Amino acid sequence: MRYQVVPHDPVWIHQYACEAELISGVLNDMTARLHHIGSTAIPDIAAKPIIDILIEVADLRELDARSSSMEQLGYEVMGEFGIPGRRYFRKNDAMGNRTHQIHAFEAGSSGAVRHLAFRDYMIAHPEAAQAYGAMKEQLAAQHPDDFEAYMDEKDAFIKENEAKAVVWVQQRRRE
Repeated sequence: MRYQVVPHDPVWIHQYACEAELISGVLNDMTARLHHIGSTAIPDIAAKPIIDILIEVADLRELDARSSSMEQLGYEVMGEFGIPGRRYFRKNDAMGNRTHQIHAFEAGSSGAVRHLAFRDYMIAHPEAAQAYGAMKEQLAAQHPDDFEAYMDEKDAFIKENEAKAVVWVQQRRRE
């Protein structure tokens, strides 16, 4: 699978907003909060042009009951997809290129907290965000056809910065 890491594109915020509106339409009577996460949500860093969305719900079973509605929006329903307590959905364009990913967790769960903390930490720490973007560009150049190697090599950076981010968020809440 060939993938690309590209310079930040301001249109990503608009793409998220449009997709969030569609998703909200099928979740309209559910208690759900949508968030733009992932690298496309972090200003001025390189990213794969895939919009990552976090949905926080009160009960994952309610979301599971909406699977057919998500499929009607073009999403493939993947279940937990390797992460307990998550629901994962992915959407491709007509050419088979991934355009959107949804990571759904129960509100306040460790998965939701971790994703939001990482995003907020990167936005508040532009030097870390720039290092992340540069690393992704380098790894994409080194492994243009090996997405697993790309993911494996950025894993340590993500885990280290997620840990910092969670502590940072906790400290900010105490202040």
